[in-house]
Amino acid sequence: MAAVVVIRLAGLDDGTYLALPVSGMPYLAVVSVLLLGASALLRGRALSVVAAALVVVQVVLLAPRFVAEGAEPAPAAGATVRVATSNTLQGRVDAGALVDLVRTQRVDVLAVQEFTPSAASTLAEAGLADLLPHHVLPGGADTALYSRLPLSRTGALAAPTTWRQAAASVRVGGREIRLVSVHTYFPAGDPDRWSRDLAALRTAARHNAVLLGDFNATLDHAPLRELLAAGLVDSHAELGEAWAPTWPTRGASPVPLLQLDHVLHGDALAATWAGEYELPGSDHRAVVAELRLTR
Repeated sequence: MAAVVVIRLAGLDDGTYLALPVSGMPYLAVVSVLLLGASALLRGRALSVVAAALVVVQVVLLAPRFVAEGAEPAPAAGATVRVATSNTLQGRVDAGALVDLVRTQRVDVLAVQEFTPSAASTLAEAGLADLLPHHVLPGGADTALYSRLPLSRTGALAAPTTWRQAAASVRVGGREIRLVSVHTYFPAGDPDRWSRDLAALRTAARHNAVLLGDFNATLDHAPLRELLAAGLVDSHAELGEAWAPTWPTRGASPVPLLQLDHVLHGDALAATWAGEYELPGSDHRAVVAELRLTR
């Protein structure tokens, strides 16, 4: 456990397979607390000191995510936009369920990943175009954006990522918001490529940016923390709701274990609400967030 904490503190997971154990940092914190309790019962002084030190370090690292930021709240009258993201698992997501989510949650912009031409057809048949008539589906990309609002500056993000990232701008309250549907490589497959993908996204970290999608990274991973440091905020952490696992919703685990799907935004916006929704056919929970313009 101590080794994983050292890896996390030193950022040794960046571009290495050490990213895999770092994914479990929140669970390690729980184990450390249990270890501290067990060592106290057994009166093991040395073990108690080590366990206590681990608990303190992890509290320092994790606690801020569960406390809403103390910055000045966004103006109550500020314009808002509702965004959502869904990994479609190569188009296997239940199209009707995804369209229902867009309708019931009054989504303005939807980002999708692991998108396929057949998924585009299925969503069109399910009525997505009636709710979100504007879209950008860059050729050769596995991401797309759908919008209730007219899109401009559409295409793929000019960044050397493994998969092309769909990008577009919308105007909300007279201001431009730059949107990117994100899908990075995964660390278990090639940690160096994963790290390079996240580093390439830093070019999109602007004050009016919203990057949303499947980052294949948690808030403990050094490459994602560096992306945040470039000028972005994680919506869940901002709201003090950072325990929001989104993956996997299929397979051996009965419940999602890791938050790989995020809505990140620049300082021209503030999150007012976020939620997660399970969709049949996908192995990721969809994430919906409401963002308010602050300037």
